[in-house]
Amino acid sequence: MSIRQTGKVRGGAAVVVVAALAITLVGCGGGEDNGKSQESPKASTPQTKGSEQAPGPSAGKSAQPLEELAIVTGASGMTLVINSMQRDPGGFLTVNGQIKNTGSQSFAGTSAWRGIELKGSGESVAGATLVDKVGKKRYYVLRDTEARCLCTTGISSVDPGQTIPFFAQFPAPPASTTEVDFNLPTFATATVKISG
Repeated sequence: MSIRQTGKVRGGAAVVVVAALAITLVGCGGGEDNGKSQESPKASTPQTKGSEQAPGPSAGKSAQPLEELAIVTGASGMTLVINSMQRDPGGFLTVNGQIKNTGSQSFAGTSAWRGIELKGSGESVAGATLVDKVGKKRYYVLRDTEARCLCTTGISSVDPGQTIPFFAQFPAPPASTTEVDFNLPTFATATVKISG
């Protein structure tokens, strides 16, 4: 292995380690619910339920009930639940949630979730966006040095009754921005309060 290849591998590994640590920190953060959570008219009222979720690929399951900041519906009985939206050290904002198939048939329309900005993202939630309406700016999922999204990948279909945890990392909006619109193609838009 040449020096150039070694540096490339170390750089890519460093990005993966930093992303894993950031996700772990978010998973360990305090999911405060101070009653100020808001969502769009298309989203349902926030509530806490006793479901379990792994916020990222390297995190374990939690025995604590997850806060539901927003619940929005999508095509064919699909439901998207946002459990946390937190600022991380280093200027990131991480969204954790779950995608549930409440329908009676397998959902195979996941290719829309990867978006069109990065065709090499594969099966993922890389098409998710955040919109800061006050700052009039749209944020896209971050990519690593190999152009891979910092988000959940490998979702080819969702079986009836199946729940899939997801995460996506974005550049953090300015500290003055307290809420953003979260959108994943095929789902309604949810207005969510940022914590931290």
